[in-house]
Amino acid sequence: METDTVSPGANVARLRKDRGWGQEYLARRAGMSKSQLGKIERGERALSQVMGAALATVFGITLDELLKPAPVPAGDEDSLNSLRAAIRRFDLPQGPPDEQVALEHEVAELLQLRDAADLKRVTHKLPDVLSRAQDSAHATGQPQDWGRVADVYSTVYWLAARHRWMTLAELAVARQKQASERADALSLAIAARDEAGTFLNGGDFAGGLAVIDRAVVMAETTLTGRDRHLGLGILHLRGMTLAGRLGDVATAQRHVEAAWHAAELVGTDLNVRGMLFGPDNTATHVIATETDTEQYREAVATAADLFREGTALPPTRIGPTHMNVSRAKLALKDRDGALDSLAEAWEVVPQMAKVHPTSQELSRVLTHLHKRSNPKLNRIAKKAGIRL
Repeated sequence: METDTVSPGANVARLRKDRGWGQEYLARRAGMSKSQLGKIERGERALSQVMGAALATVFGITLDELLKPAPVPAGDEDSLNSLRAAIRRFDLPQGPPDEQVALEHEVAELLQLRDAADLKRVTHKLPDVLSRAQDSAHATGQPQDWGRVADVYSTVYWLAARHRWMTLAELAVARQKQASERADALSLAIAARDEAGTFLNGGDFAGGLAVIDRAVVMAETTLTGRDRHLGLGILHLRGMTLAGRLGDVATAQRHVEAAWHAAELVGTDLNVRGMLFGPDNTATHVIATETDTEQYREAVATAADLFREGTALPPTRIGPTHMNVSRAKLALKDRDGALDSLAEAWEVVPQMAKVHPTSQELSRVLTHLHKRSNPKLNRIAKKAGIRL
């Protein structure tokens, strides 16, 4: 088989050979066996972001560089250039403020597109909405209007992180923090979650945890009522992910317990200002963390409970959950089950699955391992750019 784009696992082999290193040397320095490394390079085992971070450190690069940025989709370059221009003019208003109701509607529609994981439409809509939100905030100076700006920048970060465009992601969270400082304490909690996300994307899991620890202390002293539960909840979700990637099971469990407590206080899943939190969303993060910490059977069981009871979570959360379940099933040697879950992910979030490193790796490995023709796998391989 061949791939139109270099998948993360295949990129490991390229980077190793470029440096003239043998597999045994790289495996030893990364803390894994030569057999594990060989399987990753050959496409017999999916490269997890935990292993990817260890390899990236040895190579002297960041995790996002190892995973490789996704290419800019056809037709999106002009929108991205306009978005960068709007970001540069953060403190330079370009026009009179919009009528508030109209702007609120545009921001709400943008956040709905984000929930639907419609990356292309988010890309095209962002520049105009961001410029108008900034103009409005400069004109009124009101905290709620700067909060709206922060929410739009959170969506810029989300878009950039999905594609591993980390220069844009880091600039977005810097602007998000600036806007949040003019808004409110909940905006600052959301900004801290996204700032920690850049550490997560770069493979600096310990640094991300430090950001979360600081933000939790701030949220505990500044937030009250429902905002307190929401703000602390999303921070603990990020904390469990970072700790799971770091392999710190005790810290991960502490964040899991704190997130469940906050979710119980919220009572149901809420989507506030593009921030989703509640029991079901907590379950999706627990599934990911259980998979990262190699609790594969627990992850599959947690997912079975979630989907058996039904959930109203948006595609942007359902799709990655199917990817994590596929990872867990593949580790349990349930190839058919892994394929079924991966197919679900492609069905729910096709644009995200196209650029997500987990779906790229799963597609590569399942294609390699299946020795017989499989129509479902053939369809995924075609979408993923794998030529059989």
